[in-house]
Amino acid sequence: MAIEVAKIGLAGVRDTEGLARCIASGQFTADEVIAIVGKTEGNGGVNDFSRMVADDAFRRFLADRGARPAADIADLPMAWSGGCDGVLSPHATIFARTSAKGADSEKRLAVGVAVSEDILPEDIGRPAMIEKVASAVRAAMRQSGIESVEDVHFVQTKTPVLTVDSVRAAEARGKTVACKIQESAGVANGTSALGVALGLGEIAMPRPDQICADMSIFSSVACCSSGVEATRAQVVLMGNKPGAGGRFRIGHSMMEDLLDLDSIYAAIRSAGLDLPERPRASDLNGRLVNCFIKCEPNRDGRLRGRRQVMFNDSDVSVHRHVKAAAGGMIAAAIGDPAVFISVDAMHSGPHGSGPVAAIVDVGPA
Repeated sequence: MAIEVAKIGLAGVRDTEGLARCIASGQFTADEVIAIVGKTEGNGGVNDFSRMVADDAFRRFLADRGARPAADIADLPMAWSGGCDGVLSPHATIFARTSAKGADSEKRLAVGVAVSEDILPEDIGRPAMIEKVASAVRAAMRQSGIESVEDVHFVQTKTPVLTVDSVRAAEARGKTVACKIQESAGVANGTSALGVALGLGEIAMPRPDQICADMSIFSSVACCSSGVEATRAQVVLMGNKPGAGGRFRIGHSMMEDLLDLDSIYAAIRSAGLDLPERPRASDLNGRLVNCFIKCEPNRDGRLRGRRQVMFNDSDVSVHRHVKAAAGGMIAAAIGDPAVFISVDAMHSGPHGSGPVAAIVDVGPA
């Protein structure tokens, strides 16, 4: 069954009109939607409730327009990343599994989704969370039908963070938590990335002291986000497989640092789009659906030998600096400010870099 992909703009956090237009045009039905990955316009922090509002709006829309049971809608992975700093534009990328068939000889986009068992507050930053995420990643891989890890190019997760209430609940059970509430988004992201790496066989099970500490271990395809709207790990695994059908392919590369423009075009080439040696946005010819980037600055405060001062800013979070800076560069590279960028990237690629994935329309199989 072929995967259909659509990127829609958001006029607000409750705006589902773009999805309604896709359904009205016959691109896919509400019941064929299997995952949504999007950017909302909140602050990107623990208290960014724009993600929760968008999550609720899109789930309500799919329930109203389709026939799936409420439990199935609740299990649908939706990874909302908050923060549209700089030129970044709020948007959502919709993934649907349709009845279209394709030629067996060509690899096309395949997507597998899964939801883990509950991730408890005491799991965050600890081996239990790694194991739960890894199990869900393996389930998504099986569902996708992708046989080789080499054909996996992107794994998006959404996991919970700590709140005052969840910490109190853990303490009432006689449990402790691994970090402070304000640190928990980054720790959850890093622990999830290790879960992706373990699930795909990129690494062996880390020691507890390596979690969010040893940056030499990482996943090359993980993009992990976290928020108050999640209680379990939601997993969207993407790759290519023969016979998947559809018009789309996915590829990926690794950013060397926050100025690595070539990595964006390398990911697009990896997905199957021919580009000149020194590409420009106009060379994409409307074939790029979206880019998905996970990145963060190097903690030594240097970029290509030059001193960076974003870590000294007491007014604006370093993560907002990075989203704005990287977002401007990547939007210029592809000619579109509706690009998915997520930060706080521990264990997603080598420290100071991060994976880039691109989905392109390569035409019918």
